[in-house]
Amino acid sequence: MSATTIGAGDRMSADAVVRLVAGCVLQYPGDHFHDELPRLRAALAGAPAEAAALLGSFLDEAGELTAIELCARYTATFDTRNRRCLYLTWWVDGDTRRRGLSLVRLKRIYRDFGLEFAGEELPDFLPVALEFAARREEAGVELLQEYRAGLELLRLALTESGSPYARVLEAVCATLPGPSPATKAEAKALARNGPPQELVGAGSALEPFGPGIDRPAGAPVDLPWPTTSERRTA
Repeated sequence: MSATTIGAGDRMSADAVVRLVAGCVLQYPGDHFHDELPRLRAALAGAPAEAAALLGSFLDEAGELTAIELCARYTATFDTRNRRCLYLTWWVDGDTRRRGLSLVRLKRIYRDFGLEFAGEELPDFLPVALEFAARREEAGVELLQEYRAGLELLRLALTESGSPYARVLEAVCATLPGPSPATKAEAKALARNGPPQELVGAGSALEPFGPGIDRPAGAPVDLPWPTTSERRTA
């Protein structure tokens, strides 16, 4: 995990805390996941009860595995062959030239909202988008809604495979407006039609790529961030 942290002065909504914790556990666990468990569990004190239960259950189960076992589970879980992909534009663009344009657009969105993408992962990596939705909630939720169909299809695929990571996606989707699709057919219909207009708001925080927005008020959080860094000005 990244060593970057939010200081005590940064405050977040309860839903933003859920996205932050989910973004942390959806990264490759590596050798330090177990060291982060106390902070992850402590952060859930500021999350809604249902999401805290889902994420807490995942953390408890993951904590019982060794680092090697957890890394092996992660690698076996997330791949494109089984349609369990953590890269949001893949669900829309596949492995096409159009996807490159989508990735450039995402980098520009992060930059225009005061975040510099500085990670080794691609900017459509779900933990990065979840970080954005925690730091810049209005624009971040709109971005997740844009890729909502892919998120829901991933959730359904994880549920179908019996993966504990399904609980993490369930917690993430619960932070978004409107109910989750119950079936793949409903999720694919969402992909064709897009979310209802009232779920994304009359105005768009992403078009044009506007200035950064204020952080929402909430409980202070001190957790590692995935792969973006705050842009500093003199």
